[in-house]
Amino acid sequence: KLFFTDYGNAAKVERCDMDGMNRTWIVDSKIEQPTALALDLINKYVYWLDIYLESVEVADYQGRRRQTITKGRQIRHLCGLAVFENYLYTINSDNLSVLRINRYNGTDVQALARLDNAREIRVYQKRTQAAVRSHACEVDPYGMPGGCSHVCLLSSSYKARTCRCRTGFILGSDGRSCK
Repeated sequence: KLFFTDYGNAAKVERCDMDGMNRTWIVDSKIEQPTALALDLINKYVYWLDIYLESVEVADYQGRRRQTITKGRQIRHLCGLAVFENYLYTINSDNLSVLRINRYNGTDVQALARLDNAREIRVYQKRTQAAVRSHACEVDPYGMPGGCSHVCLLSSSYKARTCRCRTGFILGSDGRSCK
């Protein structure tokens, strides 16, 4: 799945399959300018910053169990968001410091370090990395991912795929080759 925010005509947090299909709104009310997302892949929660409402919030992947983690003027200066164990990590764009916030109650906010020009943060954790298994976009004997001549995107499951073409090409009638 791909998770993303939109704050055009109607602000929302959404998800879809990697090929763009099955687009689903997770949160579409009481939200104004969501600017950063972080996923708890193990417990299936999505966290986001709303810089207009000055809040950090969380909901499960279906938009249920929504809670506000913290609110306040300091939120408008935050950018980037990551989750690791009991904490959220973010960048304060005002002073370029890395902040750690307790993700259960919004307390225990600590500045951990200062980084020049930081605007994004990521945490990589071994247990959240998916085990590699056979999937529909594996390279075929001719070196083509999923049998696609340009781009292979996983669809609704690891067994399904959609072929796409680079800019300037169109997908052939076979659904695999680009012309």
